[in-house]
Amino acid sequence: MQLNRYLKNYDTFIAALIGFVAIQLFCKYSGIGISPDSIMYTSAARSLNTNGTLQTFNHIPIVDFPVFYPVFLGTIMFITRIDPVIFGAILNGLLFATLIYTSGWIMHRFVPTSRVYKWLMLVAIILSPALLQVYSYLWSETLFIVETLFFLVAFRQYLLKHTVKTLIIAALIAAIGCITRYAAVTIVGTGGLLLLLDRVLPLTKKIVHIIIYGAVCISLLVCNLLFNAFMSGTTTGPREPSITPFIKNLYYFGTVMCDWMGLTPDQYFLAIPLAIIILVGFIAALAYNYYRRRIDSYENLAITFALVYGLFIVLSSTFSRYERINHRLLAPIYIPALWGYTSWALLLLKKITNITTRRIVAGIFIVMMLGFVTKEFLIDKDRYSDQIIDEYGNPGYTDNSWIESPFAAYLKHIDKSMFKPKVTIYTDAHEAVYFFSGMSSYLVPHKFFKKDIASFYRKKHFYLIWFKALENPELINIKDIQKVKSLKLLKDFGDEGAIYEYDESNQN
Repeated sequence: MQLNRYLKNYDTFIAALIGFVAIQLFCKYSGIGISPDSIMYTSAARSLNTNGTLQTFNHIPIVDFPVFYPVFLGTIMFITRIDPVIFGAILNGLLFATLIYTSGWIMHRFVPTSRVYKWLMLVAIILSPALLQVYSYLWSETLFIVETLFFLVAFRQYLLKHTVKTLIIAALIAAIGCITRYAAVTIVGTGGLLLLLDRVLPLTKKIVHIIIYGAVCISLLVCNLLFNAFMSGTTTGPREPSITPFIKNLYYFGTVMCDWMGLTPDQYFLAIPLAIIILVGFIAALAYNYYRRRIDSYENLAITFALVYGLFIVLSSTFSRYERINHRLLAPIYIPALWGYTSWALLLLKKITNITTRRIVAGIFIVMMLGFVTKEFLIDKDRYSDQIIDEYGNPGYTDNSWIESPFAAYLKHIDKSMFKPKVTIYTDAHEAVYFFSGMSSYLVPHKFFKKDIASFYRKKHFYLIWFKALENPELINIKDIQKVKSLKLLKDFGDEGAIYEYDESNQN
């Protein structure tokens, strides 16, 4: 009996295996993708194994990011004795396979359920350009997205049983999510909203459960933030106010939805209307499920999370500055949104009694989904052609432009004795300096922080490693510095950048 139950999920296992292979294919040329965030995570993981501290490469506690993902990498590194950059592709393949298998397990419990629907959704998840991109990089989203599905499973168990034990299990998963990505407060919000909407619990018991849930959910996050404040004086590192208004962030949200639906940039004029329709649609679906007293379905849990997370990203981007809303930021709602906007077809087919009409409607839905996954496949094919067949690699510090870079090659074998001890090294890309040379360095100041700029210009002696290709418009640039300081050129790499020194004692 137990064996038969597992055999029923053979299709999910096959899909998970295909997902694992897909990640290996996209990492085949140059390994796992490495971005500045990836280097922060890996350096903290290495620090944990080397000296038992969670410090980044510049010997500063990791506060811009929560601690769990570096701890996760560090734990695997301790067990395997293999560096995260080396085992990254295998790790992400396993995480992607876990995501796919969990998705299939959940869809097998949709009401009503359909094996054809499940197959179509599994193909759409495997081929998702957004998910394939995320799982091709050493990013915390790879773990966070899996945690969101685990939370949906755990919280549904609570909604079915309403026991304190199931509530605490769900809350613990949310708590771990909060120290994986700060955006996991949306998981907390999802559970809190569903608790408020739950009509089964008596008011007194509901209040008690909300207090228990909230306390457990934020426990680890509070510890993380207190640790950050103690170590650095800030809870989440220095944050700048947003420079993009709400309507612009809504537009960016919509452009990502356009991409997911297979529309082209020429059709981005639909972005804002589409974003409004999608978010209002989630609200309407949640209200409808509340009215029907069916908030405990997986479909409703997915819709609730997609709504809370989507609104959080748009609103937080309006008040705090971070990277523009893109596929990576919205990847956690790809699967919940996919379910939210397709599972209605199962309900519709169930209500249609005429067999011929049901077959026609089912056929239309299947054709639409086949068109959708075909579009996904073509996007993936183009990416594979550019990055693997044309041998470029995943964009980042392991792509071909860096593999063939004389500047990067020089840094890999740099004579560190050229830098005098205790003299600070500044740069416009401290992650790149560490990744290629293993040396610690510090970012030149952000234009927004005037006091930091003034402090920088008071420095009497420093080195400057400047990457022209990575120039960040939010940082003071090399021309700004040269207007104030007379820099001595130590090594010139043309269009790639240069290494400079400033020593006030040598100035005329």
